[in-house]
This record gives sequence, structure tokens and C-alpha cells, in this order.
Amino acid sequence: MSFTWPLGLLSGLTVPLVLGAYLLALRRRRRQAVHYSSLALLRTALPRRRHWCRHLPVALLVVGLALLAVAFGRPQFTSDVPVAKTSIILALDESGSMCSTDVKPNRLGAAQRAARQFVDGQPGGVRVGLVLFSGFAELAVAPTTNRTTLDRALDDLGPYGGTAIGAAILKSLDAISEVDPQVPPVGNAVSRAAAAPSGAPSSASGSTGPGNAAATRPGTRGYVPDVVVLLTDGSNTQGVSPLDAVPYAVARRVRVYTIGLGTSHPGPLECSASQRGGDTGPGKFPYGGHGLGGGAPGGGRFGGALGNRSPLVADLPLLREVSRRTGGASYSAQDASQLEKVFATLPRDIGVQQERHEATVLFAAAAALVTLAALGAAIKWSPYP
Repeated sequence: MSFTWPLGLLSGLTVPLVLGAYLLALRRRRRQAVHYSSLALLRTALPRRRHWCRHLPVALLVVGLALLAVAFGRPQFTSDVPVAKTSIILALDESGSMCSTDVKPNRLGAAQRAARQFVDGQPGGVRVGLVLFSGFAELAVAPTTNRTTLDRALDDLGPYGGTAIGAAILKSLDAISEVDPQVPPVGNAVSRAAAAPSGAPSSASGSTGPGNAAATRPGTRGYVPDVVVLLTDGSNTQGVSPLDAVPYAVARRVRVYTIGLGTSHPGPLECSASQRGGDTGPGKFPYGGHGLGGGAPGGGRFGGALGNRSPLVADLPLLREVSRRTGGASYSAQDASQLEKVFATLPRDIGVQQERHEATVLFAAAAALVTLAALGAAIKWSPYP
């Protein structure tokens, strides 16, 4: 049990004060006692009652004051939320850099395999949704318990240009809002992110932007049971900054777990025909070669917007900060086996959620009942008829 206002517990100092006053009154009463020559005569004159009855009203009053002091501190307790209440949104990067072959067979193939195992391993009552992002984010599968639909969507991943991590976070929050009334939709923020100009500079690792002072861990109300699991292999290149999207997750008490995939030395970009969807039509990422737009890894057309960072290398410090601020956890994987271990670890982190509940009303009600009992006892066993 924890307390929102610990200083409120100081009101419990009234308990020893009341006890001290009562003991002092008893001592004075003994000193002022009248001596009788016949104790038998005194016993017949006084009403019969047990010795402890005369102390019961004060004892109940002390207990009531103690309960009231606890209520002033606004106590809270935590409870485990069954896993069946959880909705998990998988936000998967399908940008062109996912064709990099530093992770075998390539990053996209490793992500598909690990994500499919994760989805299929969830208990039947858990809803899983799928958000895909490249230059923009879209909800591919709304939260559902239909594993076949999810597996089919994972098979259809295909790489495009750009990486919009911030937009993916916002789109994931909107997906959760569809199934959890505790989570309001983001709405306009998602629209603004989707409408951001292609190749817009990102402040992902820089300023957190206006309003991000509120990007701290949720307080007394704890977290909702729903979570976002975001996997990316690159840096944010388009749309809203991930750190500008964080306050929306914090305000909704949604944790974001992040996974950075790939090494710091990307390999050639090679995706299979099935991953490319059978073509490289307009808007598709230029496959083959060694970098974005035919340049060397880490170079290409996004170099100016990202400074010295390569868009083909996961921005791990940024991902850690996103998870830290939202209360989630951050992971990294440099090969397929590591990625599968990360996904195998996730159920232990998000399978059982904890929610906080304020118990002030319970303690206040108990204090009132005990105080009324003290009053009743004082009336019943009063020495005066």
C-alpha cells in the first residue's frame, strides 16, 4: 500500500494525544476516589458490567482516529489485471531499410518470423492489433483475437521509403482507444503527423517540443493494461518527432515498449519478391544496392535531415527515452535469435498488468463506522443511568 499525501498521516498524532489524555483522566480519578467502608454495598449500588467495558468507547475512538489518519494520506493499493484484458498493438517498421541483410535473411524477414511467433503465443483472450509504418503509419489490423488475420497481415509486409516513428505511436494510441474506453483517441495529432511533408526534418533526438514538460510517468492512477510494442530499425525521418508523441501516451497511461533491430553496419538492401509484393512500382523503395537512393549505407538523401545519424541504424538512445518516459522497457536485437528472445521476454513484462486503486473512501467509511460504534458503546455502558 502507498499514499498520495503521506503528510496526511501526521494527523495520526491525535491518537497518542487522546490516549495520553485518557490515561491522565484515569489517574486523576483514582486520586479523587471516595473510600467506602463496605465494598459489598458499593457493588450492589453500581450497575453490573465487565471491567473492560468502560475502556471500550475510548479504544474504539482511538481506532477510528487511526483509520481517519490513514484516509487523510489517501491510501492506494495495486491489483493484478488479468492478461485477458490486455490489448497489444504491434507497431512494425516496414521502411526500405528493413531490407538490410545484416540480420538474416533480412531485417524484415526476421521481424515477420519473431512477430508471428509472439502473436501465436498469446493467450486466446488477448487482443492484438497491427500498425505498420514507413513514411506514414496505418492501422493494418484492429485489435482482435483472430490470429489467422494477424498472421496473414504479417505475411503481407512490404518495404516503403521513410520512417515515421512518432506517427506510429500516435496511430497505436488511436487503435487502443477503439477497444478501451479509458483511452481517448488522439485524433487531430495523428492527422497532422500523417500530413507532415515527406522528408521533413525530425527533432527526434533533440528538443522535446512544447508541452513535453508533462512527459513524466503516470502518477496515482497507474497504467492501463494496454501496451504498444514498437519495432524499428532506423531513425525517425518523417512526420512528428517520437518525443513529441510521448506526452499523448503518458496522458493516456499507455506504456510503449521499443525494440531496436539491426547492427550499426547495415548490409546490402535485398528483399524477396514476396516481400516486395511482386513489383517496385511508384512510391516503392528502390531495392538492391547498398543504401538509400543508391548511396552508401548511412548516406543518401536523408543525411542532411538526420545529421551524422544513418537512417539505416536504429536510434537506440531515442527508443530508450520513449520507453522510459512512458513506463515501458527498451530492447535491442542484432540478429534473428536475439529478436526472438526479446519477443519471448515480452509476455513476462506485459502479460500481467498492475493497476492502482485509491482506498480513501474505504478507510474514511471504516473510521466513521468505528466512531459511531464508540459513541454507541459510550451510551450503552455509561456509568450514569
